[in-house]
Amino acid sequence: MTMGPETLAVIMLCILIVMVMAGVRLAFAMMFLGVLFGVYYRGPAILSLFMQNTFGTMQNEVLLAVPLFVFMGCILEKSGAAEKLFNTMYLLLGPLRGGLALTTIIISTLFAACTGVIAASVTTMTLMALPAMLQRKYDHGLATGVVCAGGTLGILIPPSVMLVLLGPMSNVSVAKLFAGALMPGLLLSFLYIAYIMIRSWLQPSLAPSITDEERESSASEGSLILKMLIYMIPILGLLFAVLGSILFGVASPTEASAVGALGAVIIALVYRRMTWETLTGALKETVKVTSMVFFVIVGAQMFTSVFLFMRGGVLIQSILLGMGLGQWGVIFVMMFTVFIMGMFLDWIGIVYIIVPIFLPIAISLGLDPLYFVLLISINLQMSFLTPPFAYAIFFVKGVAPDYVTTKEIYWGVAPFVTLQALGLAMCIIWPKIVMWLPGIAG
Repeated sequence: MTMGPETLAVIMLCILIVMVMAGVRLAFAMMFLGVLFGVYYRGPAILSLFMQNTFGTMQNEVLLAVPLFVFMGCILEKSGAAEKLFNTMYLLLGPLRGGLALTTIIISTLFAACTGVIAASVTTMTLMALPAMLQRKYDHGLATGVVCAGGTLGILIPPSVMLVLLGPMSNVSVAKLFAGALMPGLLLSFLYIAYIMIRSWLQPSLAPSITDEERESSASEGSLILKMLIYMIPILGLLFAVLGSILFGVASPTEASAVGALGAVIIALVYRRMTWETLTGALKETVKVTSMVFFVIVGAQMFTSVFLFMRGGVLIQSILLGMGLGQWGVIFVMMFTVFIMGMFLDWIGIVYIIVPIFLPIAISLGLDPLYFVLLISINLQMSFLTPPFAYAIFFVKGVAPDYVTTKEIYWGVAPFVTLQALGLAMCIIWPKIVMWLPGIAG
């Protein structure tokens, strides 16, 4: 008995899930299934389509921003700019309950606006902020949760590599995606800060202030504020050069990424951290991350092109629209699906599998493509904190002291996942949070 194309599409998707759960690399699993089912359903001619798609991807000049933003983040990680600002701000905010945690979120927010690389931001904040909080008897769960949540802001707050990838594949302007993601990113940062302040006020022992000795040995408050402002200049300057040039229409995202890479090098030179070892290390990390990203892109394009060709997208659309849930019910199902997939798949794979399937459904429901794509971006924040494949937790555990257990990290990130879900719900209920700035930027 010959199976219909829709049945083949469902089988293809199920095998992908099984292969990933079995430990097969996502990129290679998608390539294998794309070739296997593509040749079975359409014959060897499908291979030429794969080559054309891959060549088209490599020709997309917007994607040139990916290695440049990755390089910018790697250099900035080594520059010492975040470290100097943290050391000043923690003395300034340290007398407050939860002051170190607040400092971590603020620095993470600023650092996120200068790099879209999660590994760099989470690792940097773990090395810099976690020892300071643990030394001052912070609750292990709260300390690691703050680092995980703050470090992952870089995947949403522009310039984000995820947004650079989402633009071409959804036919939405990357500049508008950058503009639309800024307010949700700041909203999440505000929710984190509010949570830390409330919880440390209710449970002072979880996040004690710095000792009297540290306060007395530090400089005056006025001197600390001046030093903080001085150390903010390089980061804010880089932020304005990259985001400002894009939002004001002076430069394209690709051009701005080149400016950002140069700016990061200049900051490293100013702080005397630009050594040959730093440069070669940043270049190696850039090649590794960029290669991983493009392998997943190519594999996902092979997989989704065959899946959609076999009418898998039409099948899913008919199921969702036929459930009688209405516009918001279908949106909830799609957002919940993205959340569940975030527990098991890399965010790049989710983006390249889900967006081609769900975006036409969202458009048929009357949603703006920019708005829907940004909702997915906000949703994917949770994928970095939700086990079993929670990358931020793995990064923190790999750097944290041995006495900080994985269980403590899991419990520590749980409130922040709730806050991320709350932020997503707020953006769904009040779309202007997402759409206001793109409307102004034009």
